[in-house]
Amino acid sequence: MTDRIPEMSPLCRSITRDGHRIDVQIYRGDTGWILEVVDRFLNSTVWDDEFETDQQALDEVHRTIEEEGIESIVGSGGDDPAE
Repeated sequence: MTDRIPEMSPLCRSITRDGHRIDVQIYRGDTGWILEVVDRFLNSTVWDDEFETDQQALDEVHRTIEEEGIESIVGSGGDDPAE
């Protein structure tokens, strides 16, 4: 068995909004592009469905932030007393 290094999209980026920073990771899956968001606590949110294009994946994270707020994809800090 070989470990496969995923093909990363050039559209990967960090987004900061309302004091929260997330890292948007878009990479090729089996049939399309996978969208994953990682917050500062290393919580990971992965969308269930793959996207036809990497641009559609990026558009989806922007839509989510606009409609639901960035807090909807930022997880808990666990034992961080500042949270």
